[in-house]
Amino acid sequence: MALGRDAMPHQIIEYSANLDADFSIDELVAALHQSAVDIDALPIGGIRTRAVRRDHYRIADGHPDNAFISVTLRIAAGRSLEVRQHAGAQLFKTLSDFVEPIFNCRPLSLSYEVQEIETEVRWKRSNIREYLAQRAEQDT
Repeated sequence: MALGRDAMPHQIIEYSANLDADFSIDELVAALHQSAVDIDALPIGGIRTRAVRRDHYRIADGHPDNAFISVTLRIAAGRSLEVRQHAGAQLFKTLSDFVEPIFNCRPLSLSYEVQEIETEVRWKRSNIREYLAQRAEQDT
């Protein structure tokens, strides 16, 4: 079940600043991006993975050790629940496996959500697919 050319799978990682010493955000971005690439239903030309550190936050009782990582996967609307659940579960497993050492030693809230984007209220422009095709030709 392919999501199609217009699926625009974007992963947005938000994380609390108090995690900086616990892991490399670049490595998490790379792991989640590769995991998305490995899912057949997510077209590689549309995959974007980015992260933003949150410096201002309050979690649960406000204790400074409390931390969070929240990831949202945004895809074009109209995909089956089965496709969305499969992709989300696979990506959440990647996230959970990556942070397992941190999860075992500090308070950490993890979440992963798949959101559909309504095409009627979305505008976009990209030439990434053309460059991907050019690079593929150069590699052959």
